[in-house]
Amino acid sequence: MTGSPHPAGFLLLDEAWVPVLDAAGQRRDVSLLGLFEEAPQLRMIACELPSQTFAILRLALAILHRATDGPVGETAWRALWRDDRLPLTDITDYLGEFRHRFDLLHPDEPFYQVAGLRADKDNTYGLERLIADVPNGMQFLTARAGTGIDSISPAEAARWLVHCQAFDPSGIKTGAVGDPRVKNGKGYPMGIASAGALGGVYLEGASLRETLLLNLIPVAPDWRAADELDLPAWERPAQTAVEEAEKTRGPYGVLGLYTWQSRRIRLFGDRAGITGAMISNGDPIDWQDRHRLEPMSVWGRSGPREKQQKRVPVYLPRPHDHTRALWRGLHTLLPPAPPPGSEPQQRLSPLVQQWLARLTVTGIVESDRRVLHRAVSVTYGTQNAVVDDVYGDSLTMNVLLADEQSPLRTAALDAAGDADAAVKVLRTLAANLVRAAGGSGTENGAADRAAEDAYSLLDRLYRDWLAGLGPASDLADVRTTWQRRVQGAVRGIGDDLVAAAGPDAWVGRLVKDRNDVEVHHSTSQAEVWFLRSLAKALPMAVDRTHQHEEVPQ
Repeated sequence: MTGSPHPAGFLLLDEAWVPVLDAAGQRRDVSLLGLFEEAPQLRMIACELPSQTFAILRLALAILHRATDGPVGETAWRALWRDDRLPLTDITDYLGEFRHRFDLLHPDEPFYQVAGLRADKDNTYGLERLIADVPNGMQFLTARAGTGIDSISPAEAARWLVHCQAFDPSGIKTGAVGDPRVKNGKGYPMGIASAGALGGVYLEGASLRETLLLNLIPVAPDWRAADELDLPAWERPAQTAVEEAEKTRGPYGVLGLYTWQSRRIRLFGDRAGITGAMISNGDPIDWQDRHRLEPMSVWGRSGPREKQQKRVPVYLPRPHDHTRALWRGLHTLLPPAPPPGSEPQQRLSPLVQQWLARLTVTGIVESDRRVLHRAVSVTYGTQNAVVDDVYGDSLTMNVLLADEQSPLRTAALDAAGDADAAVKVLRTLAANLVRAAGGSGTENGAADRAAEDAYSLLDRLYRDWLAGLGPASDLADVRTTWQRRVQGAVRGIGDDLVAAAGPDAWVGRLVKDRNDVEVHHSTSQAEVWFLRSLAKALPMAVDRTHQHEEVPQ
């Protein structure tokens, strides 16, 4: 590899720019080489946004994949897992071959950028388009407004550069000279950056070393195709303003996916500070049926594409539901095993989870180990042209839950269903009390508030219960314990609703049900229905002592 670091450059291998938490909980920055050297003593990568952490983790994984030459198969992975440290000699030697490609300010081949990228009118640009937590054109919403956005350090710019290549929104970009796609000086929307479509998932161990290895899936012919063509961005010719031809860009595997150049970017500034960024269209990506290449996302079947293409199945990545805690959508993260002979699965778990399941079944990873499952995704608004929200959540789970056939997995899914069933009963109570008081038309609002209170209370209860599951768990006992906790939480909120119902609700009134039959609604009647339905929803937790009254339809 030709080239050398620039004397006035900012070499990401040596300069501290990656935020981490150490074992003592202290936050500091390390270099890329320091990240691998100190990995056994570091707790985690800890960036400003979960999406930034995810993007930098993928960059680190691409390096580790190449430095370990795969690793090639399960035996090679096991050797890495049993070692106390990462293979630092291999990592240092590998990065030394491409040292200058990690220079953020290199004059010819700057990291993740295009040297000399310019617009037709040679405009200057600020940093608001680079930094995802600054709403473009709405600076009054951010603490960065004013001089805080005039300049940032090269270290911070490097973090946002990696993030931009992974999660940049769609919308009109600056038209780069030389890009034939440009019209009237504008680069018209080509879609969100590569990782923006993902329902990102990664596994976090007790140290950063464990985290890197748990997400390092070995190379094998049935996992990745065209392996010799799968290269990270720094091993490939430096990009130009032009979109790379599909036949050469791939993606061919994880290395290309982890370092995908979604944008053509040029940073302006020097070691004293980065003052601007030009962001233009780069290489688009079609995620259809990439589930055997991309290891760090949940996937789901696409009904519209199956209908359009007249074939089954067609899979696309599924971003997480930002309106719900991760455990409430556990069936997405841990889809149940399909019945024998059934049609293709509606949901697919990430390959990193499937790999963890294999490690657990073969005994390489101890069955009593607990691993943190982190979920990351971004929602975009206004034709995907702005970042609306960044989602980050996590669940601590025993490794056995990664296995589709595990009874623990079934128990966890059933328990989440118990919570939903009980909250549904609570919603009905809230609505019935409103009807009893004559507040027709406001039932949904009352039900929504009750459900929100219940899920808020159940959130910590479920996380603690789930973290306690293990190979020694008696499934009947733990399920009973869980249903009793749900019953106590939901019953408590229900009692508060009943107590606050007011005199009109106690008197009650006739209300037509869905069959147009008038049924008397009152506080006492609503409470009886509530207790009876809660007993049905949580049969392992309560005695069936309130079942003599019919519940209105």
